[in-house]
Amino acid sequence: MQAAKPYTAEIKARGQLTIPKKIRRMGHLEEGQTVSLVPLGDVVIIMPRRLELDEARRRIAKIVKESGVSAEEMLEGLVREREVLYRERYGKKAR
Repeated sequence: MQAAKPYTAEIKARGQLTIPKKIRRMGHLEEGQTVSLVPLGDVVIIMPRRLELDEARRRIAKIVKESGVSAEEMLEGLVREREVLYRERYGKKAR
């Protein structure tokens, strides 16, 4: 088992704390993600709070952003795909 390396961070005036990038990567923490803070005596544990719907929304938003596809383009594609599926299933054009 590897020993944990301590990291130092400063708490700002409004209580904000910047978690070092390496720690965020190791903990799979992303911008905008909600975390749980668990106080244990004089120690505070920071854990990712992974709500299924919130996690799905975050992943979809990331994929959409990386793809460069606009919301309008995505909706147009969904309409076309729905039409194809409808024709395959019912053999006629959707209303």
